Amino acid sequence: MDNELITTTRWWKTNWKWFLPTCIVLFTVGAIVIGTTSINSTVTDFAQAYSDNSLYNKAIQKGNANQRVKEVLGAIEPIDKLAILEGDTKYTNDNTAVTITVRIKGSKANGKMDISAYKNGTEWEYKKITVRIKQPKEEIAIIN
Repeated sequence: MDNELITTTRWWKTNWKWFLPTCIVLFTVGAIVIGTTSINSTVTDFAQAYSDNSLYNKAIQKGNANQRVKEVLGAIEPIDKLAILEGDTKYTNDNTAVTITVRIKGSKANGKMDISAYKNGTEWEYKKITVRIKQPKEEIAIIN
């Protein structure tokens, strides 16, 4: 009979070589999946906003009809496609409601336009349109 002493080693000491890399890989994959999901929704919102000209054109018309906007900004030019990409767009309720912030250019000054609208059939109905100006710092409510 052998009188050898049986020594046991701790689990971490024998298994760290495969456990640690596995945890790192799982964490990385999880972060990529979560990041991709949020990026996809943002890209989809911008693509939809980019293609929906009627939403902006009617808001610009309403802005140009406001006397205070005419005094401060002058006539608002049509929104270019780059302004849409620079702004912030969020669609909700199966893409029937939207909240958008986009930069606008007037003949006298520049500003930002905040639009909140919902789609009724094929037409957009505006809940809120606000024009923000930095100099002088002012917020003009076109529709509340």
